[in-house]
Amino acid sequence: MTNIELFVAELCPFAARARLVLAEKHISATEIEVDLRQKPGWFLEISPNGKVPLLRHDGKLVSEATIIAEYVEEAFSKHRLLPGQPHARAQARAWVSFADNRLYAKTEVLLHSFDSDMHGPIAAKLADDLRFLEERGLANPARTGPYLLGAEFSLADLALYPWFEQVAVLERYRSFHFPRECQRLLAWQEAVADRAAVRAVGKPAQFYLERYARLLRSATA
Repeated sequence: MTNIELFVAELCPFAARARLVLAEKHISATEIEVDLRQKPGWFLEISPNGKVPLLRHDGKLVSEATIIAEYVEEAFSKHRLLPGQPHARAQARAWVSFADNRLYAKTEVLLHSFDSDMHGPIAAKLADDLRFLEERGLANPARTGPYLLGAEFSLADLALYPWFEQVAVLERYRSFHFPRECQRLLAWQEAVADRAAVRAVGKPAQFYLERYARLLRSATA
């Protein structure tokens, strides 16, 4: 029997991505929660950068959410999450990069900044990124289907979805306003949220709101 462990933190969207990838591939894993504010010594021994997610598969370690997703895709051939056609596969990877380098990168700065003067400008740039995703991805006339690449669900959808799962936190605490004109994005979000794997392991907005409220209170105490 394949032995898989996934080291996670409850508020980490990258850990959520790894969890979703495993669920979509119908792969069972033992989840181990790590307190990133007080990282245990045993975790630092196996993860020198001290980050989650971290995957251990038959004793071998794989780190970084994007690399974990690609590893799982290659190691487990059933329920493919990357297109077979090279150009579509490249598109999926490009949107994963967009998620990491634009949405999540700005969000990390926004969440960790207590300078309220910075919140508005960064939130505005995030809104622009969503408009770009709407116009260049979902409004593509060649796209036919509910997902980013059309009918085919892919790692691109899984890379983006955890950001949307936590967007209520940005709206509540960081002056973010979801662009009203991005109706295709909302339809895409609903389509992804309705997948069986997402229903099984995803978290509601209230889950994140409650935990971020506690986290922010402790950070400013």
